[in-house]
Amino acid sequence: MTMVPDWLDRLAAQAVRTSVPDGLRPPADGGRLAAVLLLFGEGPLGPDVLLIQRSTRGRRHAGQPAFPGGGVDPDDGGPVEAALREAAEETGLDPGGVTVLCTMPELYVWRSDNRVTPVVGWWRVPSAVHPASPDEVDSVERVPISELVDPVNRLTLRHPSGFAGPAFRVRGMLVWGFTATLLDRVLHEGGLALPWDASRVEQMPPDVLDLAGRG
Repeated sequence: MTMVPDWLDRLAAQAVRTSVPDGLRPPADGGRLAAVLLLFGEGPLGPDVLLIQRSTRGRRHAGQPAFPGGGVDPDDGGPVEAALREAAEETGLDPGGVTVLCTMPELYVWRSDNRVTPVVGWWRVPSAVHPASPDEVDSVERVPISELVDPVNRLTLRHPSGFAGPAFRVRGMLVWGFTATLLDRVLHEGGLALPWDASRVEQMPPDVLDLAGRG
């Protein structure tokens, strides 16, 4: 069992106060309550964060890298319980080894009509993880922060609609959309980000675009 490291304490303190971009601002009403778990740990290669790759067979966000998470059920009691429950169902992690540090301001994902509360956690007692729900998850990765902030792995990804946002190429995954935007903000405001060339723009690959078009 380990204490929360200083870098994560700083990140959590900033995450609570992070501003909500206009494109992610929730509407006055409506939307499904949801939560995602930003689970940080200390792995073999240093600080890391848990990501999943959603199943290519899924109806929504097929094939996309994401944080574990999903809808808030009536029995959950709120976004924290929902994030931990979903993470356990998707990755097999033991929620008992997670210390919840904070929740971030609610964000709105218009494509799925979800009002998402990001929950920041410390993986004080890591447990084995795997695709525990194969119909929903293809793979599970502990992605080192050093790989995420490496300028070589960062780019701006442009959708045919004209929208462009931050993206990461790590562990064979192209992380983009809501997940990449949230990662970008958390790493920046937590003081972990390194300078990178945002003018390095790439078009969304056809295979990713095909999967994105399903949801």
